[in-house]
Amino acid sequence: MCPCGLPRPYAQCCGRWHQGPGHLQAPDAPALMRSRYSAYVLGRHDYVLATWHPSTRPAALEPDPPGLKWLGLEVRASAQADADHATVEFVARSRLAGRAQRLHENSRFVREDGRWYYVDGTFPARNG
Repeated sequence: MCPCGLPRPYAQCCGRWHQGPGHLQAPDAPALMRSRYSAYVLGRHDYVLATWHPSTRPAALEPDPPGLKWLGLEVRASAQADADHATVEFVARSRLAGRAQRLHENSRFVREDGRWYYVDGTFPARNG
């Protein structure tokens, strides 16, 4: 099962974008979002950085804190603004030191030269 939560083997899901002939070629923003989540789960920070747009990409990522466990991804919505711009709303859940954590983000993506990149995101206010 792929870490992104889709009912497919990793090699036929996000793994094909992480390595091999399809490396870095996720076909759309939701697929890139899922592949980036899977890369975080698997500690593939090289992939996360390679799929981050150069205009907003950090020089490096901090190592995951010891004991961090990713629990799941929920893609809530996606929208294609035009052929080269899209947004994906997601919630990623994790646990660290016995405490549940939740990252809710509206991410922006851009396609350049046929490749999708994560640009940045905003964090919706929590309801309730």
